[in-house]
Amino acid sequence: MTRVIITGAKGRMGQAINACAALHEPLQVVGQIDQGDDLRAAIDQGDVVIDFSSHALTPEVAALCVQHKKALVIGTTGHTDTDTFAIRSVIGPIPVVWASNFSTGVNTLFWLTRKAAEILGPGYDLEVVEMHHRFKHDAPSGTAKNLADILAKVRHLHLPEAARHGRQGLTGERTPNEIGIHSLRGGDVVGDHTVVFATNGERVELTHKASSRDTFANGALRAALWVVKQKPGLYDMQDVLGLK
Repeated sequence: MTRVIITGAKGRMGQAINACAALHEPLQVVGQIDQGDDLRAAIDQGDVVIDFSSHALTPEVAALCVQHKKALVIGTTGHTDTDTFAIRSVIGPIPVVWASNFSTGVNTLFWLTRKAAEILGPGYDLEVVEMHHRFKHDAPSGTAKNLADILAKVRHLHLPEAARHGRQGLTGERTPNEIGIHSLRGGDVVGDHTVVFATNGERVELTHKASSRDTFANGALRAALWVVKQKPGLYDMQDVLGLK
């Protein structure tokens, strides 16, 4: 039996993970931590922590997992460079799955995006469009950033320089080295992501649309079951799904 502690348990994803846990028989949720709760009081009861709290709290959660030698699944997004450095600097002694998106379909999209960029080559303009519900705090989404990063690596571009976050005014002609990233917000959209490859005469679009948070919750639980069996190191869902 794999014993799981959920941080951010009262959030949308935390509630979905708890609801889906019953579908994963070798797994039991033994702790639900949210604002005002003390993870230190519960952490020894679990084998792995699934963190969907907030980007600001993840470094503290990671440090506590290292201190108690617990595996960790990180699902928070919107990390600053400082957050990322703080997390990476402490997680070496434990196995960690850190993913921008836990959906099997989205991780297939990551794989397809890389392959399409390699096959189509430099003659195609690259754009990433994402849409989420009105309550999402960060933009672009972690998944959109990941997609843009995949495109940048294939094209040998430095993403901070290549990224164009929307366009306004007299921007001039589009350059070959731009990667457009566009964020839409509204309603109750769980998460839509499209990668556009456009050239003269044709356009290729790869799209994933999520209609339920259960997709992500089941992926996070799958990652938790997988990571407790791994050696210390940093992994992502491509590792969990065997796509590398």
